[in-house]
Amino acid sequence: MGDSHRHSSSVHQALGCGSVADVLMWRRWGTSVAVLVGSTTLWFLFERAGYNLLTFISNVILLLVVILFFWAKSASLLNRPLPPLPDLVVSEETVTKAADVTRGWINNVLLIARDIAIGGNLKLFVQVAAGLWLVSYIGSFFNFLSLLYIGVLLSLSLPFLYDKYQDQIDTKLVVAYDSVQVQYRKLDHKLLRKIPGMLNKEKKTQ
Repeated sequence: MGDSHRHSSSVHQALGCGSVADVLMWRRWGTSVAVLVGSTTLWFLFERAGYNLLTFISNVILLLVVILFFWAKSASLLNRPLPPLPDLVVSEETVTKAADVTRGWINNVLLIARDIAIGGNLKLFVQVAAGLWLVSYIGSFFNFLSLLYIGVLLSLSLPFLYDKYQDQIDTKLVVAYDSVQVQYRKLDHKLLRKIPGMLNKEKKTQ
């Protein structure tokens, strides 16, 4: 029981210990179900029913405006409270946080690009090239909306399953990681042998 609670806490902590982590770990069951049902509905409307995104957004906003308009009119006639709308204002703090996060992502991408282009980091180059190829390969089978929906499904399932079967999964991951490392060293060695300049540079640094 103690191990299970410790695993759950560690996974929850890795996800940030916030509202998003609660949803992904199904601690807020109602919200998790709402996200799953909502994303499935949107995917079905756009992917299977052929609904247009712009038309959908326009219809939803129109419906909300009509509901709020008649709610406000009936409230004034029947002396009822007005619609409980929050202040529709984006705070400076929210904009600053979003800008900081965006700047961090951009700086990381630029740092990786500089490390590859100027630093000649072969290992990082292989990793980035393999990652981009994998994304491109997967993207050839699905469109962006389907990939986004798959991402939602994985986000709602993988953390929960990992929390439940963490010991078994960790054991399998260690074996898989060791196997990948062996194959990567073999590939890295073959690439260095084919690039004399890289091999000489590696010898000088040792």
